[in-house]
Amino acid sequence: MEPGYVQAAMAMGEVSKRASARNVAVERKNLLTVCRFSIKTLLEKYTAEPIDDSSEEFINFAAVLEHILSHRFKGSSSWFDGQRSYWDYIRLACAKVPNSCISSIESMENINTSRAKGRAWMRVALMEKRLSEYIATALRDSRTTRRFYSEGAIMLREESTVLTGMLIGLGAIDFSFCLKGESLDGKSPAVIDYTPYLKFTQR
Repeated sequence: MEPGYVQAAMAMGEVSKRASARNVAVERKNLLTVCRFSIKTLLEKYTAEPIDDSSEEFINFAAVLEHILSHRFKGSSSWFDGQRSYWDYIRLACAKVPNSCISSIESMENINTSRAKGRAWMRVALMEKRLSEYIATALRDSRTTRRFYSEGAIMLREESTVLTGMLIGLGAIDFSFCLKGESLDGKSPAVIDYTPYLKFTQR
């Protein structure tokens, strides 16, 4: 192969790599922006009554957080296949959290897929008002975090500290969930509805 072709191929590869890195950066920014909006909407929605799985605002927040925790997650061809999920990471990285809900979720007989356990953990952590604490603890275990996430993942970037800061605000809300039924179906993917947040971009 002539040198000119080699150089052109290398240049194309570099352009492709930069474009890919830019796409991943845009994904991170978009997910964190929507997360901020979803938390703001939850706080605005909250009154004296606990928020549960019937709340559209909560359903959307849970979908956003699931996408963030699954961003560039290693280990499966698609994180929608239910074989491995962010729960496998949380379970290991949060093993030393005092009085954690990890072992009780592991032993739940009605919840048997990794993603369903992750959804149960998210709900219990919100009821305990400790979601930010769990994620901050997991992030401090950088070795385990690198084991589960590919380069460019939100969980490997400085944005992850922004995330834990945002989640602290949810401690002002009382949540109440039933840990069974459709909300914990590990087979259905989490779908984000962006329409409620379009108003924020116009302010």
